[in-house]
Amino acid sequence: MCAFLGNFVLTFFGGFFGPKKFMENFFASQRDNIFRNVEVLIYVFDVESRELEKDMHYYQSCLEAILQSSPEAKIFCLIHKMDLVQEDQRDLIFRERERDLERLSRPLECTCFRTSIWDETLYEAWSSIVYKLIPNVQQLQTNLKQFADIIEADEVLLFERATFLVIARAERKEHSDIHRFEKVSNIIKQFKLSCSKIAAQFQSMQLSNGNFSAYIDVFTPNTYVMVVISDPNITPAITLLNIKNATRKHFEKLEGVRQPQQLLPSQ
Repeated sequence: MCAFLGNFVLTFFGGFFGPKKFMENFFASQRDNIFRNVEVLIYVFDVESRELEKDMHYYQSCLEAILQSSPEAKIFCLIHKMDLVQEDQRDLIFRERERDLERLSRPLECTCFRTSIWDETLYEAWSSIVYKLIPNVQQLQTNLKQFADIIEADEVLLFERATFLVIARAERKEHSDIHRFEKVSNIIKQFKLSCSKIAAQFQSMQLSNGNFSAYIDVFTPNTYVMVVISDPNITPAITLLNIKNATRKHFEKLEGVRQPQQLLPSQ
C-alpha cells in the first residue's frame, strides 16, 4: 500500500501474495472493506496466461463488488507483457482482449492499455490513468499553457510528486523525441535515489547548455514542475522567481482538495 497524488491510497492485491485459495477467502471475507470508496480499479492481465477463463472470472468478481460498493469507480485494464507476443500479432491480440473486456465490464466502462516493462507503454498507461484522476484537469491544462506563454517557455511539464509521472504539459515548440517524458522521469528518479543514499532530499535541479536551460522544482504539495527555455535573454533568476512565487499558490488551488480515496490495482 502506498500514497500518491497527496491523498490517494494505492492498494495492491494479487496472486503473488500467496495461494489463490487464500486470496479467494481473503476477498470473500474482506470484500466490503476492500471495495468501499474505490476511485479506480486497475486490473493487470498477463497476455500469456494459460488460465484466461479464470482470470476473466476473477475480474468479473471484482466488477461485481465495484458495482455494489463503488459504482462511480473508473476501470482500467492493462494487457501486460505484450513484448512476448510476436510483433505482427500484437494489434490483433490486443484488440480481441480489449473487445472481450469491454463486453465483460458492462454496464461499467473500461479503458485498456497494452503494456510492457521494456518500452514506454507502461509509463504512458500510468500517466494516462493519473491524468484522469486529477480534479479540474482541463482548467489545470489551460492555466499551464498560459503560464508557458507568459514566461516564454518552450515547454512546461507537471510531474506527480511521488511517481514522477507526467500529469499535464504545455508545449510551445515541437519536439522530436516522443519518449522524453519517460527519460526525464527515469533520470530524476535515479537522481532522487542517489540523494537518499547520502541522506539528502531532492528539491530542485537546473541544467543548461548552449541550446536550452531546464529547471525542475517542487511546485505544489503534489507536483514537481519542469520548465524548458531556449531564449538566452531569459535569465535563470527570473525563471526561478516565476516558478517559486508567481504561480505556485494559484496551481495549488486548481488541484483542489479531495477526501482520501482508494485505488485498486489487482491481479
